Amino acid sequence: MHVPHLHDWPGTEAEAVALQTELAGRADTSPRFDRFDFVAGCDIAYHLTEPRLFAAVCVLRADTLETVEKVTVERETNFPYIPGLLSFRELPALLAAFVQLRQPPDVVMLDGQGIAHPRRFGSACHLGLWLECPCVGCAKSWLVGEHDEPGPLAGDATPLTVNGDTVGAVVRSAAGAKPVFVSPGHLLDVESATNVVRATLSGYRHPAPTRAAHMAANEKRRG
Repeated sequence: MHVPHLHDWPGTEAEAVALQTELAGRADTSPRFDRFDFVAGCDIAYHLTEPRLFAAVCVLRADTLETVEKVTVERETNFPYIPGLLSFRELPALLAAFVQLRQPPDVVMLDGQGIAHPRRFGSACHLGLWLECPCVGCAKSWLVGEHDEPGPLAGDATPLTVNGDTVGAVVRSAAGAKPVFVSPGHLLDVESATNVVRATLSGYRHPAPTRAAHMAANEKRRG
């Protein structure tokens, strides 16, 4: 898969925040996105004692949720762990995995935030701009916003809002499971991002794409 160069990687927190602020205006979360044949899931696992991480990208068929391609890479961590700036720590390894893909996805999902972020520029926005591809954030943890608890059934959802603006949805991904926090990253709107997650529910808390990537990243870590 061809990945155009978006920017050089900053080395400090201040540089990263400045770049994030600059790029936030380029993330487009207005288009409606209705159909996809291939969806990629992304995830990261960290070495337990060393400054290394393991990135996985799995491409699934949208109709069957069958994994058709899996790429994993191992990289040194070159940016510190700073909440709100995880993309600067994790994206270089994920992009190295995307470059190796033979089947480009129509939409990408990662375990992280989209515009539900203090500067409206989470990892899904950043990755979407790099890939020039629709990208959905589907995070296990809350970062910003107000919401009600969704209903008990898989697919039930409530809006996630910041200062009255809807930035995502809180989705019950499996009956009895804690909800996930969905927000668009780039080239799709909130409703479309929510529909992508609903279309790929797996019976587990992770939707099928990020569940496959989560297992692949941990398998790579185990060696």
